[in-house]
Amino acid sequence: MANNRAVVLLSGGLDSATVLAIAREQGFQCYALSVDYGQRHRAELDAADRVARSLGAVEHRTLRIDLGGIGGSALTDTSIAVPESPQVGIPVTYVPARNTVMLSFALGWAEVLEAPRIFIGVNAVDYSGYPDCRPAFVAAFERVANLATKAGVEGTVAFKIVTPLIDLTKGQIIQRGVSLGVDYSLTVSCYQADADAGPVAAAIPAVCAAPASSLPAYRTRRGIFDEFPRLFRYDARPVRPPGLISLSVGLGR
Repeated sequence: MANNRAVVLLSGGLDSATVLAIAREQGFQCYALSVDYGQRHRAELDAADRVARSLGAVEHRTLRIDLGGIGGSALTDTSIAVPESPQVGIPVTYVPARNTVMLSFALGWAEVLEAPRIFIGVNAVDYSGYPDCRPAFVAAFERVANLATKAGVEGTVAFKIVTPLIDLTKGQIIQRGVSLGVDYSLTVSCYQADADAGPVAAAIPAVCAAPASSLPAYRTRRGIFDEFPRLFRYDARPVRPPGLISLSVGLGR
């Protein structure tokens, strides 16, 4: 059994890039997995490819499934607007069963690779109300992984879902990543990275175009710059359409 193999879910965003670096630092051969599920933009998927190469993934695969065919989320259904102010309860940016689906893909590949570890960048501190980012969900899926696979039933692999960011703040996540050499200028974390911001967001790594002071991701990222002014440069400038902010992450000099 290849005990040093791990499947790492890689979206191309800030959190998953940090998780890949952590898995590598722990000595795992990392097999990065991205999922094209019909999200609004491909900017993160392009970023995932950059991050996988930068952090030395053994292999990077992108699997496709059309969650847009199910709908029910502002991230897959263009008829549902991305909210411009905080929401009460589970937000419309929740994608039904997304983490369950992605972990299932990761589990399938892990079983083929005989990889006992699956890394995912869920976070319970900044989980935005998503039910599939909670420790209880992760623990339940781990039980399923060992009950519903040939490798688990036969005892050839004991699967573990690893969530190294589960109780970290965004600032702590960034601090950890910087210590491991993550180049955050390669990442993209935004619900509308190239849908609303046009070529600006598509061309610049780690751009977030979001209504100023509204989306949680925007507020969180801006706070990161306030916390680490010497590590990052913050660039706020108007982009299309009017009223949006372009947020660019990069290692400062």
